[in-house]
Amino acid sequence: MSKAYSLKTVQHLPIDIKQAWEFFSNPANLQQITPSQLGFSIISSHHGVKMYAGQIIEYKVKPVLGIPLYWMTEITHVEDRKYFIDEQRFGPYALWHHQHHFKEVENGVEMTDIVHYKLPLGILGRIAHELFVKKQLKEIFDYRYKVVAEKWK
Repeated sequence: MSKAYSLKTVQHLPIDIKQAWEFFSNPANLQQITPSQLGFSIISSHHGVKMYAGQIIEYKVKPVLGIPLYWMTEITHVEDRKYFIDEQRFGPYALWHHQHHFKEVENGVEMTDIVHYKLPLGILGRIAHELFVKKQLKEIFDYRYKVVAEKWK
């Protein structure tokens, strides 16, 4: 049985909660905070603009050797300007549960991402995690942190 992993990042944004929510809850903005080498693109045509529970968003992503993979997530929970959760329905993970939290703090917003994920293929998944998945996910969130910091500096 493969192990579940988690990743947490916290970032302070010098903007108000309305700006933060409008940017991060709009699927159209995902591409600009994702490294280009992942070949990330939204392919669903009926996902809507305003986030809601039950929303399905489909992507194409190339995480390994430029091989395109299909990924479908569902927005399962939304509390306006507080948090939303996306969960993978189809894609490369056995489990993907991503929490996005927003909290008003002095001089801005504290944004926290918490991801719980599990890889398929048992021991092969654990080996892949140690060889590249853990590093790749950290690089993705580091890239996001940098792009977001640059956007609102």
